Amino acid sequence: MGCILSHLGVSANQDESFEIQPKKYSWDKRDKMNVQDFIIDGVKNETVGRLPGVVNGQQMVIQNCENCNIYIFDHTNTLTIDDCTDCNIFLGPVKTSVFIRDCKNCNFAVACQQFRTRDCSQVSVYLSCGTQPIIESSTGMKFGCLQYNYPELKDQFKAAGLSIYNNNWSNIHDFTPVPGENNFGLMAEDVIVDCSLIPTTEQFSTVEVTSDKNTSLVPYTSGSRRKTSDESCLVVFFKDDATDTRAEMFTESLIRNGSFILAQTKEVPMQAADAQRVFGSDVYSKAVGKGEVIGLEINGTGCIKFCQDVIADLLKDSPGVVFVSQNQAAATQNIDNFYNFANMQMEI
Repeated sequence: MGCILSHLGVSANQDESFEIQPKKYSWDKRDKMNVQDFIIDGVKNETVGRLPGVVNGQQMVIQNCENCNIYIFDHTNTLTIDDCTDCNIFLGPVKTSVFIRDCKNCNFAVACQQFRTRDCSQVSVYLSCGTQPIIESSTGMKFGCLQYNYPELKDQFKAAGLSIYNNNWSNIHDFTPVPGENNFGLMAEDVIVDCSLIPTTEQFSTVEVTSDKNTSLVPYTSGSRRKTSDESCLVVFFKDDATDTRAEMFTESLIRNGSFILAQTKEVPMQAADAQRVFGSDVYSKAVGKGEVIGLEINGTGCIKFCQDVIADLLKDSPGVVFVSQNQAAATQNIDNFYNFANMQMEI
């Protein structure tokens, strides 16, 4: 031992408590995470959750809860919910998948890329989902379009990599159908949003949540419900610095008018060859190269003239490239072409 200490420049008669300090590396400087911040387990008869900035893109687990109100006002990576009963659960944007298993008599508000349930019963879901939602061995499932907003939600959608225009909430696939029965249904359009999905306790008083479909961040769509008219119109916004603002202003005009419905929306990338096939013209070949396009289907008698007039006004103040169907016959083909293409892109 004496020889080793001398080699290190320390004499043998120094304090024997001397210890060589371990090396420190760059990855040791990261903030230590508390695992309990990302697990809600075994809670009963309480209101619990996470405020914006707490989860910050990590994965979460909610399990074994009963008669609770649970609010996750932050974006997450993956979220699993197991064995919950009589709960109201609000989830901020989830980058990848939400798995709900063995839950019953629960209400959910969910925004995610993938959604799946297994062995659930009597569950209602207000949903925004980038792909086709899937249920398995589940009964009494009810689905509606997500219609919530709070100040941090827009940035959380971006952080999770989700588009507010890619929402397949009503396109449910049942892996385990039962002949003669229907394991799921869509909520009526005039259904009153469950107020328990909006917190009233002091701990969440700083989160200003609204449930008005007219101010929802995710555009409220009728989905696969029966359309009100034989007339529809396709509006496609091509990418530039003002595209998002232009699309928002258009949907606001649609809401103010109140005579038409937004049937479906998509945001997808296109190539020049795709534009030629979808629009039957090479006019938009350069425009599609600038980024993803936003396509909206509007339904209602007189909607084509309305859309043409609104877009013309918008482009006066904000010049850009926007496609609008010219007549009813063309609109039918426009919509089929665009959404067939968009749905194929979502499956890739």
